[in-house]
Amino acid sequence: MARTAQASAPVVTGCCGAPGDKALTAKQADSLAHSFAALADPVRLRLLSLIATSADGEVCACTMVDTLGKSQPTVSHHLKVLREAGLVTSDKRGIWMWYRAVPERVAELRAALG
Repeated sequence: MARTAQASAPVVTGCCGAPGDKALTAKQADSLAHSFAALADPVRLRLLSLIATSADGEVCACTMVDTLGKSQPTVSHHLKVLREAGLVTSDKRGIWMWYRAVPERVAELRAALG
């Protein structure tokens, strides 16, 4: 029985790319994941969009109820989630809460996607 020469596999160096030096740290990934999870709901995504694109840079919660067609408690709940994720800030003026997007945080999300 004749033996056939077994071809050896070619040696490939550098076949796998090294992790990028701009990869997220574990802490950054946790923080971004929390923010992206907050935006995983269509109502919250829409709320952030309404706030971030406002001509005045801020929006009163009272206007978002009618715009979204949701109840005030529902809108308040979703705004709380966005606030806890660090995507919006708020301050109370009289009986109303006013919301502003946090530009640095929104920029971090954009950068993570880019």
